[in-house]
Amino acid sequence: MFSKSSKIKFLIMKSILIVLVISFPYVSYPQTSVGVTQTELIYGRKDGMALTMFAQVPGKSANGKGIIVVESGNWRSSYERAQRFLKESTFYTDNGYTIFTVLPSSQPRYTIPDEIIDLKRAVRFIRYHAKDYGIDPDHLGMMGFSSGGHLSLAVATGDETMDSTAIDPVDRVSSRVQAVAVFYPPTDFLNYGQENASPSTNRKALILTGVYGAFDFKEWNDTTRSYVPIANESKKLEIARQVSPIYAVSSDDPPALIVHGDADPIVPLQQSLSIIKKFETAKVPNRLIVKKGGGHGWKNIEVEEQYLIDWFDKYLK
Repeated sequence: MFSKSSKIKFLIMKSILIVLVISFPYVSYPQTSVGVTQTELIYGRKDGMALTMFAQVPGKSANGKGIIVVESGNWRSSYERAQRFLKESTFYTDNGYTIFTVLPSSQPRYTIPDEIIDLKRAVRFIRYHAKDYGIDPDHLGMMGFSSGGHLSLAVATGDETMDSTAIDPVDRVSSRVQAVAVFYPPTDFLNYGQENASPSTNRKALILTGVYGAFDFKEWNDTTRSYVPIANESKKLEIARQVSPIYAVSSDDPPALIVHGDADPIVPLQQSLSIIKKFETAKVPNRLIVKKGGGHGWKNIEVEEQYLIDWFDKYLK
């Protein structure tokens, strides 16, 4: 028999089975778009490497609005998954939206705070170059699935930190988006599935679920002149709080739509229910669509994706 503490650890590990490998549901959309141009762009650089995104600009059907798609599963971005999504994105370009599929840096080399910084840079880059893509810089939406949904909400609820003195003019513009719509996102790393259950300090569970690198928070060490893992549990919990969108909700956040299955074995429905309550308290326009019997992705998910189009049509008007 398990001891009480062992049972608790087991339940935590079970509830935080964040094997967020389903970054995007791989459904096949009809390839009906005509005149869509596709370009790979470099939106920033870090550690000598390029940060990239794909821009897909509709032809005559363009509505002048942009949707930023966060390509992330398990807090890993994947060029192959991005390519796959590009083939399916006609669902969005057919509705007139210019799509920006962004690849942030990934675990295990980079952690969640690094990825959020990358995505804010991507929003700024798109806004700064908005005219180049025929879009209004003040009509940008953001979307993602699973960890991509978490990162989208983290950007949408995050504080504005423009640097008016930055050398790069891209960094002088806003990283705010005007609407956000996501599928089954983690939102609270301090209460994951139940109160006081934090995956960020459960090393064994993080390793088991393949997300250890995303939570391997580091700090600068003057002696070794390198970044070293943070060992202090309180510090790790504070960072986990900082990257949990639920604690950043405020009245000036953009309208938020969340779609979540009530049978999701990986990201508990509780994660969406709790942040929706926060949005309601802050009087932020919101909607939660619960997919009955839905797991972490499901067949014919394009039916629910239509809700995203409707959401952006409404709030990016």
